[in-house]
Amino acid sequence: MERLKKRSDYLIVTKAGQRFVTPAFILQVYDRAPENPARVGFTASRKVGGAVERNRAKRRLRALARQFLTPLAYQGADYVLIARKEALTRTYALMAEDLQKVLTTIKRRY
Repeated sequence: MERLKKRSDYLIVTKAGQRFVTPAFILQVYDRAPENPARVGFTASRKVGGAVERNRAKRRLRALARQFLTPLAYQGADYVLIARKEALTRTYALMAEDLQKVLTTIKRRY
């Protein structure tokens, strides 16, 4: 799965994508052309904490995406995972359960 790297790509997903809110993260999904590969991006604002906390939250989100999002991602979709403060304290198992619930919701819509 490719990574989102440009700010303009993040802004497109934010403006035109769908949002799914969980206690530990927000998942934004934007459908592009189906012939393109799926892409994923990660972000954490200063509300999450200092640099150490933001990096820890993004590492946890990257691990979730690697384990659960990569095999279930739709071709041509952009995914942005936004860390929330709860991402630092919520157990990994609960975060994985939240992501799987969101992905099944997305699957029903497409």
